[in-house]
Amino acid sequence: MSSTFELVCPAGGLPALKAAVDNGADCVYTGFRDATNARNFTGLNFDEASLKQGIDYAHRRGVKVFIALNTYPQSDNWPHWTAAVDKAAAFGVDAIILADPGLMEYAHRNHPQLRLHLSVQGSATNYEAINFYRERFNIQRAVLPRVLSLAQVEHVVKNTPVEIEVFGFGGLCVMVEGRCALSAYATGTSPNCQGACSPGKAVRYEETSTGMETRLNGILIDKFGAGERAGYPTLCKGRFEVDDETYYAIEEPTSLNTLELLPELLRMGIKAIKIEGRQRSPAYVTQVTKVWRQAIDSCLRDPARFAVAPAWMAELNKVSEGQSATLGAYNRPWK
Repeated sequence: MSSTFELVCPAGGLPALKAAVDNGADCVYTGFRDATNARNFTGLNFDEASLKQGIDYAHRRGVKVFIALNTYPQSDNWPHWTAAVDKAAAFGVDAIILADPGLMEYAHRNHPQLRLHLSVQGSATNYEAINFYRERFNIQRAVLPRVLSLAQVEHVVKNTPVEIEVFGFGGLCVMVEGRCALSAYATGTSPNCQGACSPGKAVRYEETSTGMETRLNGILIDKFGAGERAGYPTLCKGRFEVDDETYYAIEEPTSLNTLELLPELLRMGIKAIKIEGRQRSPAYVTQVTKVWRQAIDSCLRDPARFAVAPAWMAELNKVSEGQSATLGAYNRPWK
């Protein structure tokens, strides 16, 4: 049943990959341990040995493996990105997830048998763009940015033969996938090119007389009182003083949670639901995958009578940013 409506789960390392596979993922998405992917954090991702082991583990259990090569190469490092495409193809991954058109052309020309997916980092928000990528590079699936209402998503689905994947759960960006400049402004390192939003080398936690301070390249991002959990210092989710008021001036920490939209997403022909969180722990992957597997199976059995179980929401709320959830841009009734 689930083969027609895939659950795509994050794997920041081998333990997370196994957790996703064991708890019901149809597909896992991963990255190499370098700047070719948009979660280029210390301690995350796969070297060749662990990737081979992970692919074997997943494929033996009927689960697909996607490799995210979704950052943008530059003129002086182009060979590193093309080598990553070659390596992914040689390892027998089920698809690579790309954002850069030049890299799509390279993959399409040199590995015509390799399935290509358009990354959310490509920021394609209309069917004309998606169809262009299909005509030029034979893109088979597109991951939509989290900026569209449900009506807009359905309009895309109706006007393209490309499979559409949408985010179902996890952290939100400030609605500019593939175009974020905040981290580059603060640290000089671009998440679009180097793959690290708030790179670890620029992060500092400092205990002060008034509590814990978090800084990014010396910039104060947030202060936390005694007993308050100190979050990772991401510039867009910091608390800043604006007109004598301190608050989350750019974006509040919250997680997208679209469980209640499952019947609608299924009806409109969405191919896959993506769970965000390659930077999260195997425990997070276990918990979220298990809930979404149960919910998707329940929806597929009887979409008309589908109801979100309170226990599902309770489990997801435990791992949501800020212990709160939103429908994000999907819920815009005036659209």
